[in-house]
Amino acid sequence: MKSTRVAVCVLGLVMVVCLAGGLMAAEKTEKPWVVYEGKSGPGVGKQIVFVTGDEEYRSEESMPMLAKILAVHHGFKCTVLFAINKTSGEIDPLTLDNIPGLEALDTADLMVLFTRFRELPDEQMKHIINYTNAGKPIIALRTATHPFAYTKHKDSPYAKWSYDSKDSQSKGGYGRQVLGETWISHYGDHQKESTRGLIADAFKDQPLVRGVGTIWGPSDVYGLTTLSGDCKPVIMGYVLSGMNPDDKPNEKKKPLPVAWIKSYAGETGKTSRVFTTTMGHAGDLKDENFRRLLVNACYSGMGLEDKIPAQGDVTILGEYNPNNIGFGGFKKGLKPADHRLSR
Repeated sequence: MKSTRVAVCVLGLVMVVCLAGGLMAAEKTEKPWVVYEGKSGPGVGKQIVFVTGDEEYRSEESMPMLAKILAVHHGFKCTVLFAINKTSGEIDPLTLDNIPGLEALDTADLMVLFTRFRELPDEQMKHIINYTNAGKPIIALRTATHPFAYTKHKDSPYAKWSYDSKDSQSKGGYGRQVLGETWISHYGDHQKESTRGLIADAFKDQPLVRGVGTIWGPSDVYGLTTLSGDCKPVIMGYVLSGMNPDDKPNEKKKPLPVAWIKSYAGETGKTSRVFTTTMGHAGDLKDENFRRLLVNACYSGMGLEDKIPAQGDVTILGEYNPNNIGFGGFKKGLKPADHRLSR
C-alpha cells in the first residue's frame, strides 16, 4: 500500500513538472504579435499587416479591434504588430525603437500604418520601406503623417523618412512624400473641438464610401498645408465647437480634408494606392461610420471595390474600452497574446 502511494505521488509530481515545463515552453515561444485568421468572406487569401506604435491615441487597442472585424466578418488574415518593451516583452508605446515581426510585410497584401515618431533599427525599418516601394497599398491613420523621427541615428539610410526631413528629395519625410502630408498642427482645439466628417462631393457615389454616413469623432481636425501629389479629398472635416456629435461647427474654421487618397510612385517605380486619414483617436473607432470607412478602404486598396458590401458588418467583437488618450496612459502589463480572440 505504501509503495502504491509513493508511486501515485511520484506520478503526480511528474505530471506537475511536465505541465509547468509545457507552460514555460509555450511562454518562451509566444510571439510578440497577434494573428487573426479569416475563415470566410471576400478577404480569404489576403493578408493585412497592422503596424502600431503611438504614445497618445491608443492604436495598440484600436487596431486589434479593427483587425478582428476584418478577420471575423470579412475573412482577411490580419497580423497586428506592436511596440514591444525589450525587457518585459510587454506592449509599450513608449518604446520607440522596437516593433518585432515586421518581416510579415514581405508577404502582406496591405499595410495599415499607425505609428508616431518611431526610430526603428535599420533591420526593422527596411521591411516598411521595402513594402512601401513594392507598389502595394497603404492605409495610414492619424499620427502616421509623422510616423518616424530620427534624432539619434541621423546617419541611417532611413533618416530621410523622418517627419521633419529638410532634404530636397524627401522634404517632410514619409508623411509628406508617401501619404500626402507631414505633421503641421492641431487645427481644431485639441480635446475641446471634435470632428464631423462629411463625404466630399466628388466621392459621394464611389465604392470607397459605400454605406458610410456622417462620421463623428472626438479627435480634432489636423492642420494641413497643401496636400502633395495627386491627393483627392474623400472626407471633409468640420471643426465642432465642442466634444459632442450635435455641437455646431466652428464657423471661423473652414472644413479641411480628414481623409484622402493618392498614389505613391515608389523608389523602384512601382505605384502604390494610398489612403490616409488624420482621424484615429481611439474614440473615433467607436463610430460605426468611421469603422465602415476604414473597412471599405481596406477593400478598395486591394482592388476589391466590387466586393465592398452595401452595409458590411463592422460590429465590434467583444469589448472595446480603450484607455483615454494621452501620453503614458496605455494599459500596462499587456502582451500581444492578451488581444487574442476569446473562444
